[in-house]
Amino acid sequence: MQTKIQLISKKLRQKKKKKIKKLIIERCPQKKGTCLKVFVTSPKKPNSATRKVAKVVLLSNKKKTHCHIPGIKHSLQKYSTVLIRGGRVKDLPGVKYRIIRGKFDLKRVYDRHKARSKYGIPKFDKK
Repeated sequence: MQTKIQLISKKLRQKKKKKIKKLIIERCPQKKGTCLKVFVTSPKKPNSATRKVAKVVLLSNKKKTHCHIPGIKHSLQKYSTVLIRGGRVKDLPGVKYRIIRGKFDLKRVYDRHKARSKYGIPKFDKK
C-alpha cells in the first residue's frame, strides 16, 4: 500500500524487464557454420569424461557458439563447415547445440546399427 506522499510525488516503482532467452538459430531447424576451434572439455561434477566440443561461427548472422560433437571419433578441424541443430548437453554448461553427423565436413559414425539417424548412417538391408 502506498502512502499519501508516495501518491502525490508519482515516483512509482518501475517493473523489471524480463530477459528474453533467444536461440541463435532463430526459429530454424538447422544452420550452417564454420568451426573456429575444436577442443575437449570435462563435464560437470558427478560425471567424468572428455567431451568433444567445437566453437562455431554461423554464416548467416556471424554469431559464435559452442557445439557438441556427438559420437565416437571425428575429423573436424579449424575452418571445417558444419551443420548445427538445437539440443543441449546436460553435463556441459553453456553448450546448447549439437553438430549433425554426415553433413558437410563432419563424417558419419561407422559400424553403427542402433540410433542411426543421430549419427548419419543410411539404412541397410538384412540379407
